[in-house]
Amino acid sequence: MQHLRHAATLTAIGIALIVPAAPVGAQDLHPSRRPSPMGMARILVGDTYLRVVYSRPYERGRDVIFGAAGSGAVVPYGEVWRTGANEATEITVTGDVEVAGKPLAAGTYSLFTTPGPEAWQIHFNRELGLDGAGRFDEATDTFTPVDLAATDALTVTVPSARIEGDKVDQLTIEFEPTEAGVDMVLRWILTEVRVPMKIVGGGAASGGSR
Repeated sequence: MQHLRHAATLTAIGIALIVPAAPVGAQDLHPSRRPSPMGMARILVGDTYLRVVYSRPYERGRDVIFGAAGSGAVVPYGEVWRTGANEATEITVTGDVEVAGKPLAAGTYSLFTTPGPEAWQIHFNRELGLDGAGRFDEATDTFTPVDLAATDALTVTVPSARIEGDKVDQLTIEFEPTEAGVDMVLRWILTEVRVPMKIVGGGAASGGSR
């Protein structure tokens, strides 16, 4: 019996040496276990592929999502938003497009938005791999916001609208085909924003949008 107990102790010590302890403060970053899980919208328009990768927050009982500064809104009007949760949202277009009538070259961009009561600014930014709306330096424990004026490839302004009917509990981004090309549509709670896109050279939309 004593021999068995001794063997069990050695086995436990061996396991402890093989399996490293989790670091203090470690976060579970697996997309499927995040409070705001990752989502993707995609569509093929002619030969041009469009894809958005973002994290999808829920309302979770918060009273005001978009609203005036000082109202307790999750995203105050006039402030830059990562257009989701966690890392900055990113959009890829494999061909040149026009966004709300303005040219955007093929590439991958961080997608920021600045909400307003009647219109939103949509920012296509050259900086990638951002921690929200900037970069966090673990070595110095400092956060540096992205300089939109210096790094935006394109900024457009589009109207926002109120959703009539049931609210959208979880942030949703979809691509919806139009006669001119495709709309990138953002919906959350009772707010809808449509960003019109036209493929340079034309092409009909096909495939799923989510």
